Amino acid sequence: METVIRINDAVNNFAWGSFDLVLLLGTGLICSVITGFFHITHIRHWWKKTFGCINKEGRIINDAGALSQYRAFCTALCATIGTGNIAGVSTAICVGGPGAVFWMWIAAFFGMMLKYSECVLGIYYRRRNLDGAWSGGPMYYLQDGLGSMKHCKKLGRILGIVFCVFTVFASFGIGNMGQINKITINFESTFLSGVDLGTFAGSSRVNWIIGVVLMIAAAVIIGGGFRRVSAVSEKMIPFVSGLYILGCLVLIVMHFKNIPAVFSSIFKLALGPVAIKGGAAGTAVQLAINTIKNGCKRGVFSNEAGLGSSVMVHSTSCTREPVRQGMWGIAEVFLDTMVICTMTAIVVLNSGAIDLTTGLLHEGINDATLVAKAFGASLGKPGEWFVVLAITLFAFTTVLGWSYYGGKVTEYLFGVTAARIYRLVFIALIVFGAVMESNLAWDISDTFNGLMMIPNLIGLIVHIPLIIKLTRNYIDRRIKGRDIAPMLSFDKDIQKDAERAIKKGMD
Repeated sequence: METVIRINDAVNNFAWGSFDLVLLLGTGLICSVITGFFHITHIRHWWKKTFGCINKEGRIINDAGALSQYRAFCTALCATIGTGNIAGVSTAICVGGPGAVFWMWIAAFFGMMLKYSECVLGIYYRRRNLDGAWSGGPMYYLQDGLGSMKHCKKLGRILGIVFCVFTVFASFGIGNMGQINKITINFESTFLSGVDLGTFAGSSRVNWIIGVVLMIAAAVIIGGGFRRVSAVSEKMIPFVSGLYILGCLVLIVMHFKNIPAVFSSIFKLALGPVAIKGGAAGTAVQLAINTIKNGCKRGVFSNEAGLGSSVMVHSTSCTREPVRQGMWGIAEVFLDTMVICTMTAIVVLNSGAIDLTTGLLHEGINDATLVAKAFGASLGKPGEWFVVLAITLFAFTTVLGWSYYGGKVTEYLFGVTAARIYRLVFIALIVFGAVMESNLAWDISDTFNGLMMIPNLIGLIVHIPLIIKLTRNYIDRRIKGRDIAPMLSFDKDIQKDAERAIKKGMD
């Protein structure tokens, strides 16, 4: 086990090292620049085509093998909005101080255009599988995009396979057992702390019972196929997100006078604490690096921009326009990080657990209970219960979303039948997530998340000229009203079908 830990630490330092974070932010900057900062310059347009059309064309399904744009968006959010929005934010603040929130915003700002670019390429390179459903994702724009370039055929295929392998392992860890473990620990400690049913196979029977209940609930939903997962996501995500945002707003209003001090602390400490007190270890420079690293890392952990995971869901959208689904990618990161994560951060920094002058934790505070204590300090026990229930629902929806991701990459590697077998294994592992030791599992999952990012970012960088063309083509046609031929797919047959659908007013 010690050997495994050492190996994982070494790989994790590579996957989430300074070079890779620079690569992540650098790619996000490039994607922002080449699109003319689309998420800022055309904010009214993308807002109107996403949040503004949720109850209109966003819900229309004009393709029998696809989901509506809104349902694809909700299903992507299902995996994106998870424990990272609560536990991940408190961890970033505990390790990197209030300044980590600033870097979380920076990661999200550039992450919007990373997610946009991923979704644009996902739609452009998607194809139908044997069941007639759409399949898309980084593995396809690596294989068919990078692979179509001179001397890069094998490289594109290899990087596509590497991405899929890393995604499978990440889905079992951070997308399944890690989330279930978080649910079990929080639920047991809050609601079942006095219950003792003995042990079975070295673990508490209470944990086994929670695991079995969660496995049955997941089996009912995942076993019904992707359409049932997406239908549940469409109902759960607005409810859970809205409830959590409302709870945060209550606390923010209760402590409204502290808001200026909170934002002042975030900006002042963005490059590391201005004072090092209480025997804090390390130098100011090291703490500054830690602040930047943890803010960016937890931002990516929350919104998954740059990982390429949610592209697999966005690619199932019924829209024929790559850029149109790209705008839903912008909306996804905005809601996840700029709204939900920011609210969590304000609640945490308002709790009194952090010294807003130095950025240091008060004694006895830890990231695992920070958000729950913040709610509990203002609302009592019901506040703590609220946070635990929010974590439970967020984590469970993440499991549902990642079951699809793992299934799609398995389908790419071994076919549709293997994807069905994968889902059975995925459901069975839920029980083990409830009874396992959490730390190592989370560390390993974190490593595979970082490794997923590398081939995906390579895929984005080599497609920069195409992203420019697709964005300009859409702006010229849809915003400036010019009569030019649309760019919709790399496949000639799909391109023709999409053009016919658009002429009929079906997009």
